Amino acid sequence: MAALLFGLLLFAIQSPPVPSRPVADDGATPPPTLPSPPSTGHPNGTLQQLPQIIIIGVRKGGTRALIEMLSLHSAVAAAQNEVHFFDWESHFQKGLSWYLSQMPYSFPDQLTVEKTPAYFTSSKVPKRIHQMNPDIKLLLILRDPTERVLSDYTQVFYNRLQKHKHYQPIESVLVKDGKINLEYKALNRSMYYVHMQNWLKYFPQDSIHIVDGDELIRDPFPEMKKVERFLKLEPQINASNFYFNKTKGFYCLRDHGQERCLHDSKGRAHPHVAPAILQKLYQFFHEPNKKFFELVGRTFNWK
Repeated sequence: MAALLFGLLLFAIQSPPVPSRPVADDGATPPPTLPSPPSTGHPNGTLQQLPQIIIIGVRKGGTRALIEMLSLHSAVAAAQNEVHFFDWESHFQKGLSWYLSQMPYSFPDQLTVEKTPAYFTSSKVPKRIHQMNPDIKLLLILRDPTERVLSDYTQVFYNRLQKHKHYQPIESVLVKDGKINLEYKALNRSMYYVHMQNWLKYFPQDSIHIVDGDELIRDPFPEMKKVERFLKLEPQINASNFYFNKTKGFYCLRDHGQERCLHDSKGRAHPHVAPAILQKLYQFFHEPNKKFFELVGRTFNWK
């Protein structure tokens, strides 16, 4: 009997410990793990949470308007700034704990949302977001590709103007040697079909809700109801939350008696573009738009 007990004791000492989680045996680096929530939250019961919703783009598509309108819902807590975690290496290398620190404080039953428009056109971002949370809800707001290009140019134009920097006339950046200038980055951002293909490699289509940015400008309420349904939020946003500001020329928000509008940099008039050049743009985007419609199974009223 004593010999048997001694043998069992010796086996226990020599047996290797069982790992607490599977160990990758193919040499691949395991995906990053979610950081634990802070051990102590804010005294009012709030804490910082990784986002369950990300507005991934597109630049000049209406992302600021979308996140402001989504913030009308009491179950949503929105990050105020564009975080650029998944597309800027300097931020991504800081890890998920840094990303978490950029999120707003929220109650446990609230959903956290951040928006970084550059995510949509960055090839490395879909995989990185999927590694963080494959079940995350993604919002993508798109406008007519030609209008988006003009808005893109307008933003850069005013930025350079304010800094007293040289700027190129819009015709010179859009057209080169009589043809559409394919080197102009703003054109690539409007090639929705190319970028959407990359996202669908990692996320099913029902994880990505496309907001019609042109309709959001014209009549925001119906578009926001669709967003509420996609996120499975209790219906709260209503028509009285929006009013048309004739001075600014777009809808502003009304929330618990408080009124607010987007910054004056939003909704700027586009520069005049010769009709012949506009026609070149429409023709250039015709085929990519058609492919995008087929890809997502939906059409948009784009020229």
